[in-house]
Amino acid sequence: MGHNTIGYWVWFLFIGGVIGWLAGIITIGRGFGIIGDIIIGIVGAMLGGWIAGVLGLYTSSSVGAFLVALAGAVVLVGLTRFVVRHV
Repeated sequence: MGHNTIGYWVWFLFIGGVIGWLAGIITIGRGFGIIGDIIIGIVGAMLGGWIAGVLGLYTSSSVGAFLVALAGAVVLVGLTRFVVRHV
């Protein structure tokens, strides 16, 4: 499936949403609600993939890519909650 197809982007947003939802659950506390956590999670998943690439960490499996995206999402959801609480 190419990156320019509608199916790719629907799948990307769905998986990003699942990762954001999981990140919201993992970072226990009062958050931004499920929609906010999903949006922040999608951005965090992209950030995690980018950081992994910069560090030279490449995954050869879907599970590895999922875990990298989840780690990025958890970090961004946690940081966002921390900043919002302390502002």
